[in-house]
Amino acid sequence: MIDLYTGPTPNGRKASVMLEELALPYTLHALDFKKDDQHKPEFLAINPNGKIPAIVDHDAAGGPLAVFESGAILIYLAEKTGKLLAPAGKARYDALEWVMFQMSGVGPMFGQYFHFATVAPEKVPYAIERYLKESLRIFGVLDARLTGNEYLAGEYSIADVCTYPWVAGVFDRFEGAAAHTHVKAWLDRVGARPAVQKGMKVP
Repeated sequence: MIDLYTGPTPNGRKASVMLEELALPYTLHALDFKKDDQHKPEFLAINPNGKIPAIVDHDAAGGPLAVFESGAILIYLAEKTGKLLAPAGKARYDALEWVMFQMSGVGPMFGQYFHFATVAPEKVPYAIERYLKESLRIFGVLDARLTGNEYLAGEYSIADVCTYPWVAGVFDRFEGAAAHTHVKAWLDRVGARPAVQKGMKVP
């Protein structure tokens, strides 16, 4: 059995979508950020960074294993099951490249844009413009990749699981995003998967 510690964020939903795709049984632990659950000692023992998601695999070889950071969780679960990530070769690194692209670009840039545009107590035009331009550039990169490819790594993989929650949550909020028709078609394809629909509702 796997314990999933998560919350209603794009990073959290990567893990729940992955668990649903793999049909792995898990116990949900929904952290209440308003109660600062993520900084309580019992959770920090699992993830010292105090962020979600994190998992504890009680069936791991050698005993219970805690894994934090969403990308690491997806790679771990893929390797545990032999699904959604090729074991070697070009297909493996195609997927890992796009996972790293999401981790270093999609999430941070989208997150920073919406922070400065909607949450920050002071509007900083330079920051808003900077992160908006970079977010739109990222949409362009994704759209180019998805021209002629149904999925980011060719076949459906952890690259799509990793990226979908972030793009699905903001696509309609970016002016001009609709012009990226290949991204929209990819969102429709991935979003039609029953496991994705179920995982996106967790917690």
